[in-house]
This record gives sequence, structure tokens and C-alpha cells, in this order.
Amino acid sequence: MLSLHVRLIEATRGIVTAADLAAMKRTALLVNTSRAGLIEPGALIAALRAGRPGVAAVDVFEQEPLQDPHDPLLSMNNVVCTPHIGYVTREEYELQFTEIFDQVNAYAAGTPINVVNTGVLPERR
Repeated sequence: MLSLHVRLIEATRGIVTAADLAAMKRTALLVNTSRAGLIEPGALIAALRAGRPGVAAVDVFEQEPLQDPHDPLLSMNNVVCTPHIGYVTREEYELQFTEIFDQVNAYAAGTPINVVNTGVLPERR
């Protein structure tokens, strides 16, 4: 199993090549929930058609948003495609929105928190 968890930056663009995929076992599973650009363009579809890896699960696509109902990945029986929302759980939303509301309330109270660029804040009197 190869599961990609890498940020897409120039150094990682196409880090997984057609040759890498061809070297995988027929029983291998590739999971990409990071960014499609980590895999060389066109390589995943060709590799899946060749049976190496045998299956894939993706929630990222070369063209996003994926609107083409005829995209090859959507019709392959060895691929599971889902929207890019793997992080969405009730607990994650509660955590994120609690932090967001805390920051908004702190700003409204004149005591901003978690500000990266403090130079943009108005001076306090």
C-alpha cells in the first residue's frame, strides 16, 4: 500500500512517476488524498489500466473540480473516487469553528489572537 501524505510544492510535483507505479504489485493499493499533482500527469490512469497498482482510492484529481462524468477514473472498477473532504467530521468542525469563533471574538474585544502578520493590525490606544 502506498498512501500519499505530502504537500504539493515544486520539489514534490510528479514525485510518483509512471515507473514507480509500474513497479508496484498487482495486489497493491494506492491512496492519494493529498494532491493529484504528486503523481506524474496521466500516469495513474495508465498504471491502473495496466494493473499496477491493482486498485486505487483517490479524492484528488488532475482537473479539479472534477466535472467530467466521463473521466476515466470514474468508470474504472478498480478505483474508489470520493470528494476531497476526508477531514470532515463533526469533531473536526467543532474544533475548527470553536477556534475560529474564539479568534473573531478576541478580535472584536480588541485582543486579537493567533495573528500571523501583526503589522496589519491597527495600533491600540
